[in-house]
Amino acid sequence: MATYTGEPAYNPLTLNAPPPPEFPSTGFPINLATTDRQAGLSIIHKNPFFGFSIEMSVSAQVYGKNSSYIKVPFLNLMSNIVERAGEVHIRCGGNTQEAAMMVESNADGAMISKHYELGSGTTNTPPIDYTIELIHTLGAISKLVPGVKWFLGIPFKTTDFRMDIVQAGVDILGDSLIGLQAGNEPDFYVKFGRRTEPWDWNNYKGEVEQVIATFDSDPQYESVRNKIITPSVASEWPLQEVWNSGLVQENANSISYISVERYPNNNCVAVFGNAGDIINPQDKIAEYLSHASIQALVGQYVDSALFAQTVNKPFIMFETNTASCGGFPGISNAFAGALWSLDYGLQMAYTNFSEALFHVGGQSVVYNPFTAPPTNVSSFYQWTVGPTYYSILIMAEVIGNSGEARVADLFVNDNSEFTPGYVIHEGDTPARLALFNYIQDESGAHDYTATVQVPGSVGSVKVKRLTSDTVTQLSGYTWGGQSFGGKFESDGRPTGELTMETISCTPSTSDEGLTTSTCLVPVPAPGFALVYLTEDAIAAADRLGSQPTATYSTSAVDKARNTATVPPEVLATSNGHDARVRGYLGNTSPMQPGSGAVGLSPRGLSAVLVGGVVGGLLVRWM
Repeated sequence: MATYTGEPAYNPLTLNAPPPPEFPSTGFPINLATTDRQAGLSIIHKNPFFGFSIEMSVSAQVYGKNSSYIKVPFLNLMSNIVERAGEVHIRCGGNTQEAAMMVESNADGAMISKHYELGSGTTNTPPIDYTIELIHTLGAISKLVPGVKWFLGIPFKTTDFRMDIVQAGVDILGDSLIGLQAGNEPDFYVKFGRRTEPWDWNNYKGEVEQVIATFDSDPQYESVRNKIITPSVASEWPLQEVWNSGLVQENANSISYISVERYPNNNCVAVFGNAGDIINPQDKIAEYLSHASIQALVGQYVDSALFAQTVNKPFIMFETNTASCGGFPGISNAFAGALWSLDYGLQMAYTNFSEALFHVGGQSVVYNPFTAPPTNVSSFYQWTVGPTYYSILIMAEVIGNSGEARVADLFVNDNSEFTPGYVIHEGDTPARLALFNYIQDESGAHDYTATVQVPGSVGSVKVKRLTSDTVTQLSGYTWGGQSFGGKFESDGRPTGELTMETISCTPSTSDEGLTTSTCLVPVPAPGFALVYLTEDAIAAADRLGSQPTATYSTSAVDKARNTATVPPEVLATSNGHDARVRGYLGNTSPMQPGSGAVGLSPRGLSAVLVGGVVGGLLVRWM
């Protein structure tokens, strides 16, 4: 096979699935209990649990070039989440927020301009200049999709903190602004040359308190005085030392979230030529098909989650994904990535995280939940929806809208690393059951059937499935029979008929007079099944299929008529060599920094939205 030279977001690399393991059992019991008898239940969770961390530098590519030209597929993708979770929380930030400067204008009227020649850090992050139009664009999105809420970041490159973004956020976003990050991964500041030694968590605490003092002394910041997000530490500082510093306890009235950031691995050597050995994704795929590896990863935060509870603050994973520096091709963009992300989220919920944000970059990463098209193309169906988006959508359904969800890892099948299971309780009873099968076996020999015992008399349950032929498949998987297609095929709405299975259950009464119901739930290899156990849970699932998600119309569009069609295989490999377009579309950390100035969005790149909602109707390009 020829070496792929196109944009990483469309890398076709397909790995070999790990061989089927020695299987503990293909049939095992899951005995559910009422809430008062269920061990290990988490704190109460309210949706949204999963959200998005969208790199600030790719805002125009993802949201649209300004507040009058907003990308319809993005609105549809967010509307899907809001329909299920009630809200979706989006961070506009990342590495590029740290040196971001608000300016009156950029060349050619661009909303964002990047300075690649000044890039720094592991990922060669370019400083950016942005205009207030970026904040107006975020505000317009929240008006079009009520329920979209925003996190912004205060630049911490120097201690002369730029408060323009805070002022604009307060004035434009209002109640849609829910948090302000005080520094991004401060534990890397010395390493990346943003601070000089000696500088540690105690110095960082002092700088956060400078920001708090500014907020407290200026009336214009009154509405955000309690919206600081901190410390957003990655891996360089011992978290217990940060908690012992008094940062949170002494500033509790100003802090809204306690935050951390984490990627389980990195692909930086392969992408940026950093020192060290290149990681072969084939050597890593088994790690992403293991519940044990997720338990070990999230288990490192048990004490920190407990600390967050003692100070009565939500604990948020503020930036994460499959691997830093863009992820691993063949894993991050494969069905394995969907299963891993969903298991990871449920394990975080079980460990008492309150939220987690999956990172979104540009064309030069493979882990994106969704990716806008890279060039001027003729068809509206040109977004690519990745496996992580399926996980985020499903997690919204797993947690539900009751505001009472509590999660427990059931350690099913003798705590097999290949067949994890979680129960979600609401009120006094189990409401949903989440079952995984990480194994790939086309023969069916590793499909399993769980014998689920449910408290009370239950005539039937419903099952919704996430399916794929293989764990290494790059597209074509379905959630409840619906799909977002493959590369360059999505307008942000699921296609296909919603399907759920009804499974009959057998009630029985013990000698002690206790009534339970037994339901046999099959889970193929590979696959994920969400089992709805109660009438309320089933009714909520049915409502998702009975009414269309609100979608969005365009009242002004760039015509595709008389425009040459670009085949997807050409589209995936023929971009990234023009400096101006690459600058517009680039990631936080471009592999080939360009020298061209960033201009306006190329004509025809996106549908242009200046209108409002049309329930269930999307006006396509003509």
